[in-house]
Amino acid sequence: MTELKKKLREIAPPFVSLGPSGVAIRDRLKDLTAEDDKVLRLVGGHLGTLASRDLKARCADSTDHSTDTWAGRKQGLTAESSSRWAGTITKATHDQWALSRRCQLAHIHNLEAGVRTLMHRLSQPIGEKGTKRAPGGYRSKGEWFHKSRRLHTLEHRLDVARTDREAGRVHVVRGGRRLLNTRHNLQAAQLTEEQWRKRWEAERWFLAADGESGKRYGNETIRLTPDGEISIKLPTPLAHLANTKHGRYVLTSRVAFAHRGQEWSDRISVNRAVAYRIHYDIVRGRWYLTASWQRPVVKTIPLTTARAHGVVGVDTNAGHFAAYRLDTHGNPAGEPEQFFYDLSGTAQHRDAQIRHAITRLLHWAKRVGVAAIAIEDLDFTAEKTREKHGRRKQFRQLISGIPTGKLKARLVSMAAEMGLSIVTVDSAYTSVWGDQHWRKPLATPRRKLSRHDAASIAIGRRALGHPIRRRTTPPRYDQSDRRGHRTVQAEPGTPGREETRRPVTEHARDACTRTGTEQRTRATSASKTVRDARSAGLWVQDSLLITD
Repeated sequence: MTELKKKLREIAPPFVSLGPSGVAIRDRLKDLTAEDDKVLRLVGGHLGTLASRDLKARCADSTDHSTDTWAGRKQGLTAESSSRWAGTITKATHDQWALSRRCQLAHIHNLEAGVRTLMHRLSQPIGEKGTKRAPGGYRSKGEWFHKSRRLHTLEHRLDVARTDREAGRVHVVRGGRRLLNTRHNLQAAQLTEEQWRKRWEAERWFLAADGESGKRYGNETIRLTPDGEISIKLPTPLAHLANTKHGRYVLTSRVAFAHRGQEWSDRISVNRAVAYRIHYDIVRGRWYLTASWQRPVVKTIPLTTARAHGVVGVDTNAGHFAAYRLDTHGNPAGEPEQFFYDLSGTAQHRDAQIRHAITRLLHWAKRVGVAAIAIEDLDFTAEKTREKHGRRKQFRQLISGIPTGKLKARLVSMAAEMGLSIVTVDSAYTSVWGDQHWRKPLATPRRKLSRHDAASIAIGRRALGHPIRRRTTPPRYDQSDRRGHRTVQAEPGTPGREETRRPVTEHARDACTRTGTEQRTRATSASKTVRDARSAGLWVQDSLLITD
């Protein structure tokens, strides 16, 4: 039976996550004139055309790309914009191509996993039951037939993807593939062709400039002064639109960053690099400016320092965070907490919900006095496939709704601002073992502990370096009573569970069972009259003990 049991995989040790490497803040461009709006549209459209042309050239270079071809592309763009605009465009193009290559590799791995699962299940007899380690066969001949056709489809897609990767081809859409496909479903998207065209053009505009340390206010292309004045270096073909010297255009709007404004001001006052991006929200009809800069990689605090005041274990779920505070010894303290969020609606609404839930979690962690938050290192990339879970569509939607990547990025950056560290632990068996060892013992008539609350305790104990189970069996010949020591704690409903336990050693057992012990106890006990007199402060002579 032992050989048939599933082997547990190796548990990775916990570690303190690195802090954020960059900062981004945003403000709205208010009170823009019609001339300002016209200039921004012309500059964005012109640079967007150059960016599209450069992306086409970069994809044509494929894996033959080199510094010489990069310099050639930049030189060709400089004549139609400027040296700094050309450098920003070529860098953004190269980053987009590299991202497409990484997504292409992830797509191939996903297809390979699906093909392996289908081939295994098709090789099993119809109706064969599966195990925890491997799925079984399909339930009917009809399902087997449809899955065999899907196997051929996935194999064809896999061959095409592998061929593209070997040839260095990537499929990139400036403006987004989703918006491009919306053009064929305007009625379902409730858009007219004109509305879609405006969104498409706005998404393909390019108005971004990288910062330069040592230059005035950290950026020569899009310059933002301490008093909020914005000036843009116009491309060469649009230089006639300048309203100030040196071919620059000054906007009438003023910017005042409410969030991290002092940090931004300190950077530009010493001419440190700050990157800017201007974009247009077509739905709201507003222009926005985003400032971003890099932070030096800060050395994380040691794990022992993060554990010094205990941790808060957090279990991430599709609709809420389950959190529990643990002291340095791994004991749960206080009551469990839940921080709910709603992931329905638009992307902006989902992002705001996650930020709000994380903010409440961080404020609660500061109130309870811990220095670190423990989370799981979750990755459901290989768990969302149709082939793995079959008809379990609801379960696939559940795990797809857990914002693992966005959650960790936001939690790390927001926790760093509040002086909290993030301890990342292996997610293996936390829900199962937490439910097995902690859910029932901590439940009371007034507190119903959920499976997620128990999992948060398991996560916190793993972050503290303690085993998840509540107690381990001590060595047989090193116990206090040598042989009869208990290894299981009393249940919550056991009478006298908090009292002193009866002695179980041989010497104590002999003393308790000695002849006449109970009679002597009854004979020497004081009467009710004597007890009442003594309680009143009177002295009473004890009666003589007469024994045979």
